[in-house]
Amino acid sequence: MTATEPSAHAIELRTTLDDDLVAQLADLLIDAVDGGASVSFLPPLAPATATRFWRELDVPVRGAIALARAGDRVDGVVVLAPAWAPNQPHRAEVAKLLVHRRARGLGLGARLMTALTDHAVTQGFTLLTLDTRRGDHGERLYRRLGWCEVGAIPSYARWGDGYCDSVVFYKQLG
Repeated sequence: MTATEPSAHAIELRTTLDDDLVAQLADLLIDAVDGGASVSFLPPLAPATATRFWRELDVPVRGAIALARAGDRVDGVVVLAPAWAPNQPHRAEVAKLLVHRRARGLGLGARLMTALTDHAVTQGFTLLTLDTRRGDHGERLYRRLGWCEVGAIPSYARWGDGYCDSVVFYKQLG
C-alpha cells in the first residue's frame, strides 16, 4: 500500500497539538495558501505566521482537530470550534479544512468531515456551520455531503487583487 492510496490515511481526532504537529500543520497551511485555497491567509504565507496560527489555536472543550495521517505525515486537517455564546451550546463551526496537494483526490476531505461530524454528534451538537469561497472545491464537497446553503456574502474576503464571495452552509445533526 502506498501513501497515495486513500486507505493509507488514518483519521485521528486530537484536542491538543505537540510541536511536531504544529510544524506539519504549518506546512500544510502554507501548501493550501500556495495552492490557491481561501483559508483566511494571503500568499505568500510566512512559516512563522502559519506556525503561530496553529500554536495559538485554542481547542475548546467539546472541540476537536481531525487529522488525516499517512504514517507520521499529516496530509489533511479540519477543526471543530464550539460556539462561545452561552445561548448556543448546541452549535459549532467547522473551520480550516485543508488537504495537501499531494493527497487531493483521495477522498480525504470527505473522510475528515465525516469524522468531525461524528465527533460533533457524540459531543451533543445539533447544528454545524461553515463558510467557503464561492466556486471552491469545498463548495462542491459540502453539497455532496448534504450541507445546506444559507446564501452567499459578496466580497466577503480579499482574494488576489480583489475580493471573493463566500457561501455559508449549515448542517443539522441527529
